[in-house]
Amino acid sequence: MAQGGWVAGARRVLSPNCDGRPAGSEVSLLVLHSISLPRGRFGGDAIERLFTNRLDPAAHASFAGLAGVRVSAHFLIRRDGGLVQFVPLEARAWHAGASRWRGRERCNDFSVGIELEGVDDGPFEVAQYRRLAGLVRELGARLPLRAFAAHSDVAPGRKSDPGTRFDWARLLGALGRPG
Repeated sequence: MAQGGWVAGARRVLSPNCDGRPAGSEVSLLVLHSISLPRGRFGGDAIERLFTNRLDPAAHASFAGLAGVRVSAHFLIRRDGGLVQFVPLEARAWHAGASRWRGRERCNDFSVGIELEGVDDGPFEVAQYRRLAGLVRELGARLPLRAFAAHSDVAPGRKSDPGTRFDWARLLGALGRPG
C-alpha cells in the first residue's frame, strides 16, 4: 500500500519537477504515457536523467530539443515491469502539460501520471501490463480514481502516447472491468 505518498516496492528517484496541488484537488484521473530515450531504445538512465533535470542534451542528437525541459511523471514502468516513482502522490507531477479532460483544464492538478517505457507505435510487454494493473489497484485503494485516459486523450493533436498499440482491453480485463 502507498505510505506517505510513496508506493511500497517502487524504487524512489525524487524529481524536482513537481509542486503542490491546488487546495481541495481530488485526484480522480490516471493519465497513461509512453516514453523511451532515445526513441525506441529501452533500458539505460536517460528517462531518469530527464525527469531529474540531469539529461545531457549533447549525449544524443535526439536530446537537443529536451534542453531546459522540466517534466516528470509520478511513475515509470520499465519493460521488465520494474517500477520507479519520481513524485509522491500528494504532489502535482508535471506530466500532462497543456491538457483538458471532460471540460476540466490543467490535468496535472487532478491526475496521476504513469509512463510506460515504450513507443507510441509499438507493443508493450506482459510484465508492464501486470505491473500497471497492480499499481492501478493499489492507487485505486488510496485515491478516488474514476477515469483512465491516454496522454493523447488529454492533449489531442499535441501528443500521441501511449499509442494505438496500448491494449486497453487487456488492462481493463486485468482490473475486472468491462472493456
